[in-house]
Amino acid sequence: MLLMSLILLPVLGALMVAWLHGRAADWVASLTVAGALGLAVAAVVTGPAPVVLPVQWLGAAPGLRLDGLGGLLALVVTSVGLGIAVYSAGYFSDRNRDHPGEAGKGRYYFFLLLFVAAMLGLALAPDFGALFVFWELTTICSWALISHYGSREAVGAGLKALAVTQFASLFFVGGLLALLTLSGSVGFGAVRQLPGGWQAAFVVMMLIAAWGKAAQAPFYTWLPSAMAAPTPASAFLHAAAMVKAGIFLTARVLVSAGVLSGGPALLAGGAALVTLYVGVLGYFYQDDLKRLLAFSTICNLALMLLGLALAGLGSQAGLEGALLHLWSHAFTKSLLFLAVGAMAYATGVRTIGALQGVMRSMPLTAAAFLMGALAISGLPPFGVFWSKLLLLRAAVAVGGVWGWSGALLVLVESGLSLAWFLWVAHRVIFGPPSSAVAEGHDPPRTMGGVLVGLMAMTLAAPYVGIPLVRWVTGG
Repeated sequence: MLLMSLILLPVLGALMVAWLHGRAADWVASLTVAGALGLAVAAVVTGPAPVVLPVQWLGAAPGLRLDGLGGLLALVVTSVGLGIAVYSAGYFSDRNRDHPGEAGKGRYYFFLLLFVAAMLGLALAPDFGALFVFWELTTICSWALISHYGSREAVGAGLKALAVTQFASLFFVGGLLALLTLSGSVGFGAVRQLPGGWQAAFVVMMLIAAWGKAAQAPFYTWLPSAMAAPTPASAFLHAAAMVKAGIFLTARVLVSAGVLSGGPALLAGGAALVTLYVGVLGYFYQDDLKRLLAFSTICNLALMLLGLALAGLGSQAGLEGALLHLWSHAFTKSLLFLAVGAMAYATGVRTIGALQGVMRSMPLTAAAFLMGALAISGLPPFGVFWSKLLLLRAAVAVGGVWGWSGALLVLVESGLSLAWFLWVAHRVIFGPPSSAVAEGHDPPRTMGGVLVGLMAMTLAAPYVGIPLVRWVTGG
């Protein structure tokens, strides 16, 4: 009952909030996600038995199942989702100089809460068939949130995200059909019943579907365009939803099906390294801070997929590094996006060229952005430092030309990212205030409180995340 309630609560909240507006919508959305977070924590702590329905479909018993991997995703989705909901209450306001007004708030919250439910369903799915149902629901929710403002840019970005991710999802459909035809089931374990060649083909089809969702090369272009979404929605897309669905699918193939190895693992790792440098190259051509963060997300998702590939090649540290990176990146990237949102809220701009001296007029916002920049760059003591350390350890453990070259490329990427984010942070935060910043101010209490909470979580991420990841991986 606990697992069923975990999904039904945000669905019911979405149906309620769709008819509300103003403060009533804010309260219902925030309390709904807070309740979901409480249920997620209770489910992880108590470890309930799987919920199985007394019917059969596609060769499996439908229901819900919680394991360590699903529990980790559920905690990320609900904790970040709560911060996004509370922040949104202040963000959608007439005082927002970037996008003034509260028009469409009920619709926004409806899709945000439905998104939370879809990601929780993804985490609790007991087989590939159920996972695909929630996978498609995340696509619908992301399209709606990206298109929220209804401008030509927003509608075009939403359609682009829909087209690219749906094309990649056709490979998920192909994999499901092959699995069902050859094994008679869509269960995770059924993959091991496939003949060797079909096992590899299934994994490659799942990888392509995951690359589409996780904005990996060649599908990455939809993610920078998706910055037309409201900034809180962008934060949720990058930190806890949509793109993380691609990482979760790959991890599920590795952990539950146990067939990500050999050639497919090398393919996954090679594609991750290519995408890593496509993302880094994109840094140097961005003036819009949200687009810069989008390319940063592409890089960090590539690092997670690299870790999973290294795990498929035999290194436990690769899995631990990938999952710790997923956890740490969630809070760090949320912090960065919401800090940029606070700058745009107060100044009406979010470009590097127009922002300078933020520390003078917006000290809390500046501190949040600086901490986020240091954390995402992989400096100690933040969680990204420890996850990258695990990835380097995994690459060295795999060894050979592939392992050592992978470790070297990760080190070079870390140096480039650190240098660029330090330059951007210095340019935006310090110096005399620009004309746009001079009249700025820190955001209202609801938004500022979320920034403080995310700063605390960014600092605490490794201390909470490392034991959690060790529990997930059984180590």
